[in-house]
Amino acid sequence: MLSEVPPGVDPSTPSPARMYDYMLGGTLSLPVDRVAADRLKSLVPDLLDGVWGNRGFHQRAAVWLAEHGISQFIDLGSGLPTQNNTHDAVHKVLPGAHVVYVDNDPVVAAYSSALLAGDGTTTLITADVCDPAAVLGNAALRSLIDLSQPVGLLMTALLHFVADEADPWNVVRQYVAAIAPGSYLALSHFTADNMPPAQIEAGVMVYSGTATGIYPRSREQVQRFFEGTDLVPPYDGAEPALSHVGLWGAEDLEAADSDGARGLYCAVGRRG
Repeated sequence: MLSEVPPGVDPSTPSPARMYDYMLGGTLSLPVDRVAADRLKSLVPDLLDGVWGNRGFHQRAAVWLAEHGISQFIDLGSGLPTQNNTHDAVHKVLPGAHVVYVDNDPVVAAYSSALLAGDGTTTLITADVCDPAAVLGNAALRSLIDLSQPVGLLMTALLHFVADEADPWNVVRQYVAAIAPGSYLALSHFTADNMPPAQIEAGVMVYSGTATGIYPRSREQVQRFFEGTDLVPPYDGAEPALSHVGLWGAEDLEAADSDGARGLYCAVGRRG
């Protein structure tokens, strides 16, 4: 667990990034994060299925993109160092692939050395992901990412922490407009569709104590994030469409289709 609180961190307020790290078995959390996450786990029995399902989607989507020729990635809202990060996954396919992590949590910046590869193929920038111009214009990002060439844009379990008032659809629209044709968007998002109302209310209640809150969205609202892209089939034999995080890229669909993993929609879309 965190031995000291980095500057800029309020130790009395839970952080979604640190809660996520704790639920994945990480060590970079504070007592307030663990209390909030444990409370959420007690109220939502299938929570960890959703957390691990989302992590699995992120990794499978990144590998799929690398297998389809994408050699540079922007991981937005990357969170804290944990096992099998984006570069760990894609370097198994393309050892020289470039990965830029983007997050605004001071803890991520303080412990980024544990996240990065030591061969110059990765970097982390501290920026607000809701400011695409600042992110994409960052000199450190530009040193690794050539925006005139296809990019893998990863936005997993991120936008449900952005309120409607901040227009997350426009944020995504700006990123998609800025990346080259042939690029891909991989995105996942918390939903209340077909989920037990009491569990959704519990999630909203617990996250209301964080700096961001959480905003579950419908299938139609999540679908809107992929405007300007063509969805790829989520698994063999499927039509191009939104899926749930447990199912996308799964080899055993029956085993992957858990209740918790149905709490997040996901898809991968290609910019034509």
